[in-house]
Amino acid sequence: MISKNGKTVFQNGYGLANIQTREKISGNTHFNIGSLTKQFTAFCIVQLAEKKKLSLTDKLIKFFPGFNKKVGSVVTIQELLTHSSGITDHYEFVDTNLVKHATCKDVLNAVKNLDSTYFIPGTKFQYSNTAYCLLALIVEKISGMPYNEYVKKNIFTPLAMPHSVVLQIGKPISSQAYGYEYDSSKNAFSKLDAVESIFFTTEGDGGIYTSADEYMHWLQFSQNPPAADKAVIQKARSSQFLIDPLNKLSYGYGWFISEKDTDKAVYHSGSNGGFRAIVFSIPSKNYFVTIFSNRNGIDLEKLVQQINKIEGVTNNSFTKAETTVSFIDSSPIFAPCKEIL
Repeated sequence: MISKNGKTVFQNGYGLANIQTREKISGNTHFNIGSLTKQFTAFCIVQLAEKKKLSLTDKLIKFFPGFNKKVGSVVTIQELLTHSSGITDHYEFVDTNLVKHATCKDVLNAVKNLDSTYFIPGTKFQYSNTAYCLLALIVEKISGMPYNEYVKKNIFTPLAMPHSVVLQIGKPISSQAYGYEYDSSKNAFSKLDAVESIFFTTEGDGGIYTSADEYMHWLQFSQNPPAADKAVIQKARSSQFLIDPLNKLSYGYGWFISEKDTDKAVYHSGSNGGFRAIVFSIPSKNYFVTIFSNRNGIDLEKLVQQINKIEGVTNNSFTKAETTVSFIDSSPIFAPCKEIL
């Protein structure tokens, strides 16, 4: 989907949402959007901060009294939001013999007793899904409602996104796409979805399902927020932690910010199981490109580059060292986006 000046100028679906049923992809197909979920989690946190329910300088220990004090009394919400906390990734510490579908609570249990971080919090950038799982739990602690309910009440319902949901195993998803992995040696696809992955189901870092149609409502809201939410959106889509001074690359709250070119670019990618997603925007031009995919092995960033060229958008934020290398693994400018699957 491509949007300019608040209007959709191109939208199309290609391929199948479900190989078994042969259901075709459309603007109403709901994809897991992976780390694009972080935009929503960050919004919830900053919204609560604007309402004085919490402070971004609050330490982890305030919300999780059982957290190891060497970490919990140092790491702040701000550092979790900007991937500068240095908090240890949870993947190696979840007991996969006991956990079939990991949740944010499993993430907390996996890291709460660890007594060190990768680096002094606030001094470096290291992309962290763990951080956004903890942020989702903080939303629950402060609001008194499950993360999925808070998102529905404060984002999906007000923005007319009735079919968008946070994944909950066993609960139906409207017009659901399933994720697939392509095996070139067999020239065949195999399912790579929530059932096939233990860490697919954590909520705050990558649990949202939405469609291109409904996600556009979120983008329009982000571009022109009402007065009550303007400060939240401005903070989220502005530089909050400098990653690469040379390339003027920063992280906001749930968004990467590139100010290398005249027109600031705001964007993010997502990766979860067989799903890939990307959103690229130039706020000053009210320009958005969104691509959702339910298979791996597709260079979404190259597609964005090609679309930008067609649309006459000259922005070097997606320049890559090698055109055959995916954005998630490329360097140097996009290295911070690398996901851990």
